[in-house]
Formats: sequence, C-alpha cells, structure tokens
Amino acid sequence: MPAVALPSAEAERLALLRAHVRGNAEDRPGVYRMITETGEVAYVGKSKRVRTRLMSYFRAEYPKEKAARIVREAEAIEWEYQPSEFAALREELRLIKAFRPRLNVAQKRDARHLAFVRITPGRAPRLAVVRGPGAGERGGTYYGPFNGAGHLREALRELSTALGLRDCTLDGKMRFADQVELLDVPLRTPGCLRYEIGTCLGPCVGAPTARAYNQQLREARAFLEGATEGPIVRLDVAMQAASAEWQFERAAVLRDKKAKLESLQERFSRLRFAVESLSFVYLVPGHAGEDRIYLVRRGVVRAEHAAPDTPEAWAALASSIHAVFRGGPLPGAIPSHEVDELLLLTSWFSTRAEELDATVPPASFLAGHDAR
Repeated sequence: MPAVALPSAEAERLALLRAHVRGNAEDRPGVYRMITETGEVAYVGKSKRVRTRLMSYFRAEYPKEKAARIVREAEAIEWEYQPSEFAALREELRLIKAFRPRLNVAQKRDARHLAFVRITPGRAPRLAVVRGPGAGERGGTYYGPFNGAGHLREALRELSTALGLRDCTLDGKMRFADQVELLDVPLRTPGCLRYEIGTCLGPCVGAPTARAYNQQLREARAFLEGATEGPIVRLDVAMQAASAEWQFERAAVLRDKKAKLESLQERFSRLRFAVESLSFVYLVPGHAGEDRIYLVRRGVVRAEHAAPDTPEAWAALASSIHAVFRGGPLPGAIPSHEVDELLLLTSWFSTRAEELDATVPPASFLAGHDAR
C-alpha cells in the first residue's frame, strides 16, 4: 500500500521541523515535547539518543502510524538533554504528570499488567482494585503493585465482606447514624443487598455510626499492613462453629473465603519484602562525566546528588544518606503521588537486571568511602 501524499503546507512544515532536528539535535539522552500550533504539549517522550529518535518520526511511511500521527500535530519540537537514560526516564514521567499530553497512553507505563489496592478518600472509604492513580483518582492510599487483578479483586471482596465495608461505586452521599445534618433529610429506603444480608454495615442508608465504620476500616488497614489477622481469625471461628453444628456446606464456603484472605495476606507479605528491597544507593554514569548518585528507598528516589569530588560534597552526600535511610521499615501503604515512580523503578530494574549491579546498600557505600 503506497504512502498517502501530504498537502503541500503540511509537507513544508514537516520538512522545516526535520531540518531543525537534523541541524540542532544531538545523540545524547534526553526528553522531548511535541507542541501544537496552540501551544499544547501533545506528546512527551524520552530517548538515550534524542537526535536518532526524533529523526525516526519523519521516516514513518503511513499516516496511521503512531509516529506519523504524533509529528503531524507538531508545530514545534523542543528537547532537553539529561545526564543518562535513567534521568531522562524520570524527567519524562515528571513532564507527563505536569502536562498530561493527550497522545501519551497510560503515562507510557510499561507495567500495565500490575494492579494496586486503593483505599479511597472521603467519607465511608472502600477498598478497590486499580491500575494506578488515573485521572479523577488522585488521593487515597495505595498498596501494591500486584500481578493478577482478577484474583486480587476476589480476595479484596472477601476482606470487605468480612469487615462489613462497602464495595459499591455509588456516588451518592454516605451517611452515618450519628451524623448531624443541617437539614432534616429522611434516610433512604434500605435497598442495598449486602446490607440486607448482613455483609455490609450500610453507610449508604445511614445504618452504622462513623466510629463503627472507621474501626472496621482501621482493621482493614492493619490487615493490609500485616499487623493483624483478625479477619482470618473470625472466619476460622465461624468455620469451626459451622462444622460443630454439622453445617458442612457453610463451613466449606467459609473455608474458601479464609483461603482467599490467607492468599492475600501471603501476597502482601511478599510485596512488602519486594518493595523494601528496592532500597539502595544507585550510581549512574552520565554523559560527559555527569555522573549521578540516587538514594532510592522503597522504589522511590528520595534524593539525588552529583558524584561528589570534594570533602564537602562527600559530607553532604553522607548526611543525605543518613537522613533518607534512618529508622525502620516504612509503612506498607504508598502515597498516591509515589505510585507512578514506584511503577517506573520497578519496571526499570526488572527489565534491566544489570542495573542492580550498580546499586549498593547504604551502609556498605558509607563504609567503602570511610575506608578510603
């Protein structure tokens, strides 16, 4: 199928953009932005060889190719160099979060198969399975990432049922029995099936007090943090009672529910270990000697330093290391603003195992410097 000829004005504009890139861009790590006639940042990208990557956009033969669609929207192309591909990757993420370009898909995340448990913000929070903090989903608390959203969703449903937490996506106002209203608005007629059969406390109908609901929510957080086995214990007690009364079908159902929560508990335990293992000093060689040292804790860069070359710079780095890594393990919950970077670093180190050779435990790094 032959390529479709472009209108002369568009062909001339693309020729000018191509000449600009060819004459000015260098093959160095960096980020770039495709900017429309109205000044909109339509696309953000990164590359370890900026010039080569940008020139590839002009070699797209067919209008429906992604590269062709992106460059056809561009009135201007801007780029900035970074010391390394890793630095470019982090800067790309920052720009995508700042501009939210409409031609970038899912923030260019490589870990689309991963999922998180999210405790939603607001009154009567619920437990939900999400891919990450998307548009309109900022805020709340996250646990993850996990493989297998389907199994995670089933286990989370059992946890919500065991604790009486809502799992509906109703946008209606949640109410509590002890809530004082400015207006005397009658409660809605109970219509929630889970409330009717006793598996939800029913904040949509104003049934529980705020204290009662929040107590169950605290237990859910404690379970996800590995601080309690309360939901599993309660299911075990109910299962034993059903067996003692010869209610073997009910006992079997409770056994299956318990098994799902035990599986969820085990996965959270492995997750906490895996995320905590992404804590180290990461040494990254840079272009033209722009070496960087990143202090990574729980999958997030907490501080960045140029490679120190003076006693004062070494002292500043050592002080930063002590500040970042002091204290025990951090809570298992992940703030929403850290989720994207955690996914980014998880993907970076899982697909580039050799980069782990450039990481050093903080104590070993400090000891190695002191031994010099």
